Amino acid sequence: MKILVLNCGSSSIKYKLYDMDNESVMAQGGVERIGIDGAFLKLTLPNGEKKVLMHDMPDHKEGVNFVFQQLLSPEYGAIKSLSEIDAVGHRIVQGGDLFEKSCLVTPEVEAGIESLCDLAPVHNAGHLKGIRAVDHLMPGVPQVTVFDNAFHATMPPEAFLYAVPYEIYKKYHVRRYGFHGTSHRYVSHRVAELMGRDIRELRIITCHIGNGASVAAIKDGRVIDTSMGLTPLAGVMMGSRSGDIDPSAVTYIMEKLGMEPQQMADYLNKQSGVLGITGISSDMRDVENAAAEGNERARLALRMYNYRIKKYIGAYAAAMGGVDAIVWTAGVGENQTGVRLGACEGLEFLGVKMDPEANNCRGEERLISAPDSRVQVWVVPTDEEIVIARDTMALVQQ
Repeated sequence: MKILVLNCGSSSIKYKLYDMDNESVMAQGGVERIGIDGAFLKLTLPNGEKKVLMHDMPDHKEGVNFVFQQLLSPEYGAIKSLSEIDAVGHRIVQGGDLFEKSCLVTPEVEAGIESLCDLAPVHNAGHLKGIRAVDHLMPGVPQVTVFDNAFHATMPPEAFLYAVPYEIYKKYHVRRYGFHGTSHRYVSHRVAELMGRDIRELRIITCHIGNGASVAAIKDGRVIDTSMGLTPLAGVMMGSRSGDIDPSAVTYIMEKLGMEPQQMADYLNKQSGVLGITGISSDMRDVENAAAEGNERARLALRMYNYRIKKYIGAYAAAMGGVDAIVWTAGVGENQTGVRLGACEGLEFLGVKMDPEANNCRGEERLISAPDSRVQVWVVPTDEEIVIARDTMALVQQ
């Protein structure tokens, strides 16, 4: 069975085509700048080489169509006919409390995703455009939605509710949802395999640390808490997102800067976090380089960044009554050795003992805690797309 996985944003489309007989990647790439001048598709060739193809893509329909053209092209293609694609799986950022598991696309599902656009206007609108583009170009092919927050649906009310009037939750669905669910799901199950343990007997803290970042507490295979909230803005400090902040500080800044709500949202999402503190970059590689050269604001940002991750690890260890494994994943978590060491420093009282030599790795599965550490600390590269592909195949074959 061949499964195409699509992740459609407001102006982008990421894709991977899988042969599910052996879960091999047949083709992959991404479209950028849909509806903007200079649109292009960057694909990865089998030898790892990148190829950029410029093409005018005024909308998602043309973006998906151009992806299909490349899948079929004599030069870059992986299939001879679109009929070889058995199903399409879509990443959906916000399923709210309407969707707690992956499901086949129906008109009712589309309507449900659309009804949640207020909670994720940029993301959900883009996902819908992708679904409808596939429906137009490949009518009748089964499509599956895999929701970013679904893995977190096991959180109890005491974890997901905000302490605001209960009617606000009932009427407007204001609550903690969490995100990066497919990543937390993949790495938590994978680390249980690596440890040779049943996930239903483990207490795992997963740290998905990229430009966006979230931490999750997974006890006995079920999420009991996660750092992101109603939106991906909450939780730890991120590349350009503030993370947790006093709500009164938000209104105070709005008054001082004369901002409207959307301007303030953009300020906290796009101009804050590591970028806001350093004034240099949202990329941790740039920040680490600047810190090494003596930039004090870069050094401050690193201390803040590591401290906030450490606080969540400690809080979630308390919530679960201990921890058996800590997992690092995503762009920063998989590659920035200093962040892993900095955030785990001082956690010896929990039973964490790092191995600096083992930690000197990037982008590979590895145990990075010392042999005598009571808590195992792992790096596990995430693979959100294979989770989507597996869910898609399972639902199509029912």
